[in-house]
Amino acid sequence: MTAAPHSAAPAQTTQAAEASRALSPGDAAARATDAILRDTLHGTDRGVVVDSPPGAGKSTLVVRAARELAAAGHRLMVVAQTNAQVDDLVDRLATADPELPVGRLHSSEPHPYDPVLDEHPSVVTSAKPADLAELNVVVSTSAKWAWVKTEEPWPYAIVDEAYQMRSDALLAVAGLFERALFVGDPGQLDPFSQVGAEQWAGLSYDPSASAVATLLSHNPGLPQHRLPVSWRLPASAAPLVSSAFYPFTPFRAGTEAGDRALSFGAPSDGSAVDRVLDEAASAGWGLLELPERRTPRTDPEAVAAVAQVVRRLLDREGAAVSERSPAPTPLTADRIAVGTAHRDQAAAVRGALAGLGVEGVTVDTANRLQGREFDVTVVLHPLSGRPDATAFHLETGRLCVLASRHRHACVVVCRAGVRELLDEHPSTEPVQLGVEVKFPDGWEANHAVLAHLAEHAVRWEGQVTGVRAP
Repeated sequence: MTAAPHSAAPAQTTQAAEASRALSPGDAAARATDAILRDTLHGTDRGVVVDSPPGAGKSTLVVRAARELAAAGHRLMVVAQTNAQVDDLVDRLATADPELPVGRLHSSEPHPYDPVLDEHPSVVTSAKPADLAELNVVVSTSAKWAWVKTEEPWPYAIVDEAYQMRSDALLAVAGLFERALFVGDPGQLDPFSQVGAEQWAGLSYDPSASAVATLLSHNPGLPQHRLPVSWRLPASAAPLVSSAFYPFTPFRAGTEAGDRALSFGAPSDGSAVDRVLDEAASAGWGLLELPERRTPRTDPEAVAAVAQVVRRLLDREGAAVSERSPAPTPLTADRIAVGTAHRDQAAAVRGALAGLGVEGVTVDTANRLQGREFDVTVVLHPLSGRPDATAFHLETGRLCVLASRHRHACVVVCRAGVRELLDEHPSTEPVQLGVEVKFPDGWEANHAVLAHLAEHAVRWEGQVTGVRAP
């Protein structure tokens, strides 16, 4: 997590937050968006940075900025980090403005883009930049843009999910544009690197640093904005996620308590699993606490408990009411997600769910759940059953992602003893000169989340019944 180094001073942030809270969520978000677009379209700085909390409307902002730039006659390149992000942006652009020609620059591999793009007559797809040269808006991944050569740079660029972009990837495309809007979530996972980068730590040209971190270290005077409202997180979740992961860039929920509700058509059977589901439906959070024990990473009992929570969510005929749908909407498998820290844990959960006849539930790691949204999430805590607290498991962004994917409720499955584990394993990471201290660190963020979850804990003793662990 790199929010603190790239944010306004705490006093300025507090003043801005107070001014924002005097407005309704919609007015606060509209004012922030207007300021961002004003700096982007009419400012003189080469870059504008926008920090966005989970579910604050990053994609909506990118689509609106792209449309306004195109309407003003500016040629625009849009840079995203994955093909899925690119396809989503192109689909959103074509849906929002069917008359706007949009280019989708893709690789030469078979099936290089989502077939849904073929349903939009205004979308032009090609693996050759020359085929898209006459279009005002072209969208592709940073990896593909790095291979593009141009005699004249694009006047504008939009870099989506900029905190997921490494600085070396930004360097590879920086010569393609004159001015850029950088939009991203500073609380998410840091950019992924397949090799160790310790030898560059603290240097201004550290290739493993995020694009935003490097950009601001060389251009500290660039305009910085933040989106002040999360439209995803409910009123029960936004205060915790904001205070635990975004202390210098606070935000609030776009809805009030009571605007959303989760209920079940089938009554509770009195089990711990059903009791934690009732708690989550009522309070937005639930902690199913298994007995303290040191376990393998793919803890069979915890995996089985996660699967049983999902099975009971479906069996009890959950239904959600929200500002989007006043009528109860069935909680179907595609609106439920399971989040884990490791791929082998996700595979174990998939196997357990298959054994219970559950299909259609998204089960994946925090890395792959970034940017996605569900009605209910079930999380296997990264530190559950562990004998130690490593830097990987303490990474603030990982817990932030897992705790911020839901619109209604989040159920965390974890073995007891994690708070004691944190106290027994303080951070031992070496202090590196020139490296900004990340705050809050994983130790503090975990303690904050666990303290809140303790108020919604259901303890379970014995064996999970009716579940065959893989």
